[in-house]
Amino acid sequence: MINIGIDVGKFKHCACVMNDSTGEILKDSFFFDNNQEGFQLFYSLIRPYLNRKHKAGMEDTGHYGNNLINFLLKKNVTVALINPRATNLRRRQLGQNAKNDRKDAQLITQMLTDNQLWRSVSKTSMKYRELRDITRLYHQLKEQKNEFQNRLQKALDIVFPEINSLPWTAYSNRYMDIILAYPSAAIIASTDIRSLRKILDGNGRGRKPKLTADDLKKAAKNSIGDGQNSASELEVQAMVTIITSMDSQIKTLENKIEEFSSELDSPITSIPGIGPITGMTILSEIGDIQNFHSAAGIVSYAGMDPGRRQSGIYDAKHLPISKHGSRYLRKALYQAIFTVASYEPTFHLYYNHKMDQGKLYRCAQGHAVRKLIRVIYKLLSTNTQYNPDLIK
Repeated sequence: MINIGIDVGKFKHCACVMNDSTGEILKDSFFFDNNQEGFQLFYSLIRPYLNRKHKAGMEDTGHYGNNLINFLLKKNVTVALINPRATNLRRRQLGQNAKNDRKDAQLITQMLTDNQLWRSVSKTSMKYRELRDITRLYHQLKEQKNEFQNRLQKALDIVFPEINSLPWTAYSNRYMDIILAYPSAAIIASTDIRSLRKILDGNGRGRKPKLTADDLKKAAKNSIGDGQNSASELEVQAMVTIITSMDSQIKTLENKIEEFSSELDSPITSIPGIGPITGMTILSEIGDIQNFHSAAGIVSYAGMDPGRRQSGIYDAKHLPISKHGSRYLRKALYQAIFTVASYEPTFHLYYNHKMDQGKLYRCAQGHAVRKLIRVIYKLLSTNTQYNPDLIK
């Protein structure tokens, strides 16, 4: 077996070639640029070793190595990814205080000898990675949108605190159109009633609210809002513009995720209560199911494994979950179990059973999530649709 270790960088990569059987360094650490010329140089230098069983490995540390991975896969090179936490631990075990690219490339090469420290990468897994990037961007935009909505409400509390008590839906199209055009109670109160009617009663997007222009103008005139705060008015308009733009971007991502869901037709979405967004988030975070030898591996990767510390007679059993691994996977699983436990009878009974045992709400959820992971692992590893009759 030939091991090719690569230390990935932004502008340059460093590689090393070793004979796995003998530990002999066949080609000492060398650098190549992160561009087409550099990739071709790298391939020419390792090509003599590719006629034997081999693997080229690197740390799974972000996006800098993506283009190199795609290049190697097109050349039919076997690619592996190593958890960077494992390399850091190995470096400390070896007492290597000095850290540089050449030493790191050699360390990665050595770690490829242990099959438990790396996972293989394929064109399919890169497809999952693309989906993962899309779902993560989706959830990040949703979180950011929530932050901007909080800022909008803060500004509205200053210039028109009564606005959300009126009979219309916050963040609806007409709600946003009104506060974008007239960002305070003082401005609304001084605006011609016909201009307000044009927005509220016009043929705009969405349903018409029960709120009339007269009621809006009356509420604005009686408002205690600060009519002289131009900073808050500008913030209202800025937040509305940003939120509206983000809504459009989020919708585009939703459509793309649903396209992936239809294309992949994953068994995960056959579970009652799991839709395309949550299902594709879970699938993309897990990736290739062949990288996990059991459901316990996914439990650990999601950070859902219960903590425990034991030494001698000391045994602390009831500790929080580890929360290692993917926070996106963990969050998606918690979101999924909320609906699955509502719509799927077996999970509903299991969750209620844990609550009847006296477990706290979050603890009972955790048990249900781990059961859901076991089901998901079975469905993905056998490529079968969900069947409630087979769930115990």
